[in-house]
Amino acid sequence: MNTIKALVVDDTIVYRKIVGDALKQMPGIEVVGTANNGKIALSKIKTLKPDLMTLDIEMPEMNGIELLQQLQHMESPPLVIMVSTLTHQGGELTLKALELGAFDVLPKPEEGTMAENMLKVKKNLEPIVRHIKRHKFGIIASPARSKPAVPGTARVRSPKAVSRPTQSKPTGIRSKSEIIGIGISTGGPNALTKMIPMLPKNFKVPILIVQHMPPVFTASLANSLNKKSALEVLEAKDGDTIKPGKVFIAPGGKQMKVVAGADGLTRKIKITDDPPENSCKPSADYLFRSIAQHYVGRSTGVIMTGMGSDGSKGLVQMKNNGSVIIAQDEKTCTVYGMPKEPTESGIVDVIAPLEKIADEIVKTV
Repeated sequence: MNTIKALVVDDTIVYRKIVGDALKQMPGIEVVGTANNGKIALSKIKTLKPDLMTLDIEMPEMNGIELLQQLQHMESPPLVIMVSTLTHQGGELTLKALELGAFDVLPKPEEGTMAENMLKVKKNLEPIVRHIKRHKFGIIASPARSKPAVPGTARVRSPKAVSRPTQSKPTGIRSKSEIIGIGISTGGPNALTKMIPMLPKNFKVPILIVQHMPPVFTASLANSLNKKSALEVLEAKDGDTIKPGKVFIAPGGKQMKVVAGADGLTRKIKITDDPPENSCKPSADYLFRSIAQHYVGRSTGVIMTGMGSDGSKGLVQMKNNGSVIIAQDEKTCTVYGMPKEPTESGIVDVIAPLEKIADEIVKTV
């Protein structure tokens, strides 16, 4: 009754074994089958009814994108984890997969022995499997298997959905925000694709985003958002000057923070290879701490959909230094993990559904 059934789909036998062995080492997981292309996978989904499927993108007969399009017509499709190569093309296709309802993306390990790569995959899969176990089969279908929230669906809520908790104000004088920091993870690419284009062209404040994604995929995300937004969106580089109206996304596999420029007036982005925090690299906590230090009383912290609690400690520091804190509400989160602790601890000023977050950000500047 408590077993999660998994299907492994990849056209390479080596990766089918690596991913399959990683899943088999986790208690409560039964690998019920494998497939080397989307056509065979579709047939096995109908007969085996897996709860979880790992999916490659580039395959013969029917690729991963085409399979996801087929799954949209299914009543109870499995939760899909993309296992993709770290290439520019792979990054763009992975974003397309996430738009089609894939739950999350993991990088294919490309160096090391099979045993080492199996452990890498296992480490990346474990938090996702824990999430599935916590929510079991009935609840995981809602955020992961449904199409991304768009205007007109049941997820869109009235302006009354915006909540401003009653709480004590931080000490000190607060000014209009001069920088926005955003922490986001699982479900983030789709949420950002909806939220960032809602910001007006004349938005004159820089935005720094930590999205938990592997290297290369963050560059693809920045390019995708840049095409859809009135603001310039780019993957941050070490030494970038933080300029008004620009959106900087932390590069996957690196840490990003704010530092003072040589003139003592400008603020720049510092990209480092510092260790992960909360098993995350980039980490929202790492970014938020630096914003708290350099923009006392002049910043907004935004925490959105994602697994885990990354960002919670950094937001406390931002709050203590006079920042406004905005959290995405539970109903519109793919995973209500990252906003949960800040909301329940009482440091959040505004709780808003996804479609209202851009408006709430604008109000703080």
